[in-house]
Amino acid sequence: MNRLTPDEADARFVRRVLWIVLIVAIVAALYFARHLLILAFGSILIAIVIHAVADVYATKLRLGDRRAMGAAIASLFAFLALLFWLFGVEFRSQVNTLVIALPGLLQQLDGYMSQSPVGEKVADAVQAAFAGSRVAQDIGEIARGAGELLLNTFLVLFGAIFFAVDPKIYERGFLLMIPPSKRAAVEDALGDVASTLLLWLRAQLIQMTAMGTMVGIGLWLAGVPSAALLGLLTGLSEFIPYVGPVAAMLPALGLAATHGTQTLLWALAVFAIVRIVQTNFVTPVVTGRVIAIPPALSLFAIIGTGAVFGLFGIFFSGGILVVGFTLVRSLYLREVLGEDIPRSRERTLFTSKGTPRDPVNAEEISPRD
Repeated sequence: MNRLTPDEADARFVRRVLWIVLIVAIVAALYFARHLLILAFGSILIAIVIHAVADVYATKLRLGDRRAMGAAIASLFAFLALLFWLFGVEFRSQVNTLVIALPGLLQQLDGYMSQSPVGEKVADAVQAAFAGSRVAQDIGEIARGAGELLLNTFLVLFGAIFFAVDPKIYERGFLLMIPPSKRAAVEDALGDVASTLLLWLRAQLIQMTAMGTMVGIGLWLAGVPSAALLGLLTGLSEFIPYVGPVAAMLPALGLAATHGTQTLLWALAVFAIVRIVQTNFVTPVVTGRVIAIPPALSLFAIIGTGAVFGLFGIFFSGGILVVGFTLVRSLYLREVLGEDIPRSRERTLFTSKGTPRDPVNAEEISPRD
């Protein structure tokens, strides 16, 4: 008689404890690797863009798959080179003007705010926070932060190229780790996420173009220098909801202030009018057909992703929210609750039973049989 052998109840308890320990370990590992995960997510987003551009080249220019992919990757690097040339060469004098004038502008703002007791308290708090910040104390932190940002950017770009060249191999590897009975549902959800992300990225491109064009023209009419650069910067910032446009408005107002109070007021009017047009006309038309996410949820998602993932989390917060929203619709509402939510028409790697398809015929089967 083995008196120390656990009975069935004890064995179930031990298994549950081991499962809890395993889940906690996985969650802890994901938390400590969160910065790497957000970089991988950024790579996936850019890979979707590369694939979309490659599909356009393959369809419109009748290029083969490899040539279209190479042309799409070359287009990405050409766009980045254009941005570097615009910000680093073409508009360098205007940027230097803003940097030189910034201390005087801040001093004028401090003098204006100090006229009231509340404004004086705010100005003192801002000065104290700046004086006690690590950036103000150690210039080396700025250089190290810039180097880290540059390294992360390269990781995201080259990771996107690897994902774009052969995305199915990563999808197949992930699905093979899912139990066969759940594999079809997870693959359908991944197809929904990919389709929704692509539509969302197209909508973002339209909004960014509209925002940048309107701001650029408005600032040019207002007499603000480097209106084209500021319009481009504002358009790119539209990718980050709420936070991005506010951050992009500050350098525009700074350059406008160097040309007088009247120019500054006109610049403020331009941003106010463009924001009204964008919010009430452009955004509802463009995003209403893609995915409708409540504004409050978007705002708190930005705060949450920024707190967990840092700067890159804020940058990719919109995409993370779209992924989470789509997974809830696909996995919970459709698969668990049985809601009538249509599936995306994606090429599937596995049958409804979870068995791999024939690679030769998998390209021709859509949707899932």
